[in-house]
Amino acid sequence: MSEKLSHINDDGNAHMVDVSDRDVSQRSASASGKVLLSKSVLSLIAEGKTPKGDVLATARIAGIMGAKKTPELIPLCHPISISSVNVDLEIADDGVNIYSTVKISDRTGVEMEALTAVSIAALTIIDMTKALDPGATIKNIQVDEKDGGRNGHWKRT
Repeated sequence: MSEKLSHINDDGNAHMVDVSDRDVSQRSASASGKVLLSKSVLSLIAEGKTPKGDVLATARIAGIMGAKKTPELIPLCHPISISSVNVDLEIADDGVNIYSTVKISDRTGVEMEALTAVSIAALTIIDMTKALDPGATIKNIQVDEKDGGRNGHWKRT
């Protein structure tokens, strides 16, 4: 790989990237993931009859909270001023699809916050359903799109 990794300094040590010379700009990132669950648990979620309460509402709030806590969870992430976090969940035939979009006006990207929102929402779904479906699986957490900053727009194809 010929590109220099931005989180590695000249001595080969991990460090937080200095973004002080970057312009503040509008930035956004969208991510997605899925929790695979049994049909019986999906029915309980859809009917609002899980023992621990409203799974989707709780996962949505947890995802939003997770995005806001990203710099506390991932060592080299910058604390940023988040303008908006949106977490959507939809019941599918084989699980719950999770989508997040995070927007900021800042000097660095927001991909990690979007990924954290999806991850924490997925973990919350697992926590709220683990007694009903111990085989639940989290899969395909990924950045789907990002916009802003010096690299501009990118979208997964």
